[in-house]
Amino acid sequence: MLCPHCQVPLGMSDRQGIEIDFCPQCRGVWLDRGELDKIIKRTATKSSIPQNQDFRADDDRGHTDRRKSWLHELFD
Repeated sequence: MLCPHCQVPLGMSDRQGIEIDFCPQCRGVWLDRGELDKIIKRTATKSSIPQNQDFRADDDRGHTDRRKSWLHELFD
């Protein structure tokens, strides 16, 4: 399959059991039918898990370290 933008062959990557088509040149990502639904379903499962709030004792602003998003984990 060719990239609709660059006309170069797409690469395939398996991320968390989902086959993702990507363009190595423009870095575009294409999903087949139903793959976006799978990603959303897995995200809903992950986000329902309570996160541990690790506040620094010497910092009274209440900020936590930012967790990487599920999208970053999928495409890194």
